[in-house]
Amino acid sequence: MSHTHLTLEERVSIEIFVSMGMSCREMARRLGRSHSTVSRELRRNAGSAKKGYRAQSAERRAHKRRKRARHYRCMRRPELITWVDEKLRANWSPEQIAGRIRLEYPEDQKMRISTETIYRWVYAAAQFGDTSYRHLRRAHKRRRRQARYGQGRRLFPGRIDISQRPGIVAGRTRFGDWEADLVCASKGKAALLTCNERKSRFLLLARVQDKTAASFNAGLISCLRAVPSKLRQTLTLDNGSEMAGFRALEAATGLRTYFCKPHARCIQIANAPVRA
Repeated sequence: MSHTHLTLEERVSIEIFVSMGMSCREMARRLGRSHSTVSRELRRNAGSAKKGYRAQSAERRAHKRRKRARHYRCMRRPELITWVDEKLRANWSPEQIAGRIRLEYPEDQKMRISTETIYRWVYAAAQFGDTSYRHLRRAHKRRRRQARYGQGRRLFPGRIDISQRPGIVAGRTRFGDWEADLVCASKGKAALLTCNERKSRFLLLARVQDKTAASFNAGLISCLRAVPSKLRQTLTLDNGSEMAGFRALEAATGLRTYFCKPHARCIQIANAPVRA
């Protein structure tokens, strides 16, 4: 395998393996990764001794670390910094700077900077007395990070959209098509996992200790353990972060998973009685 970053799916698998007490070398073998990659992941991204390794937290830590690395790479380019500083003091906006630099240096990839990075530089420097922020259109010393247009929850790589689900599932004419979801309490971390068979409306329930992908997988696998394999055809899920380990779930249960459209809760009706 090429030297790529660990994916969220791989981190979910690591969380499950850690909970099983699996050795680092065995984890690496199952993931198709080197022992050093898994060992480094556990060393750098594990939480406290009490919480242990959590895939979602590890993913956030790794993402922040990569962002910092990109930020510091930019700061090691004096020509870029000088050019940006000159434009700021000429009262150009960060949006104008980020756009113009591509026109003036079309072939130089080192002369690239995003609008958001410029804002971060300016406001970080302001905390140490720098006055560059005064040249911005809105001269505040602090700024909340802006979301990009269309930015939202990232979809899981490899997910299959519900539009590709076999038509027979929508008709509820056969047994073995399931829907699963979490019903979260207003307080605390615990949640109720619901697993509904579409044709019979037969409902399986499991209490999970938190809303992580590993807990969701463990609860669902436990629910379906007694269900014959011929009655495990498909599984429909929404796009919550607890569904990130769907590939491991497929491998353990034999179910083929499909996902609702983004921002749509296609399984809400089936679980309405439980939520009520």
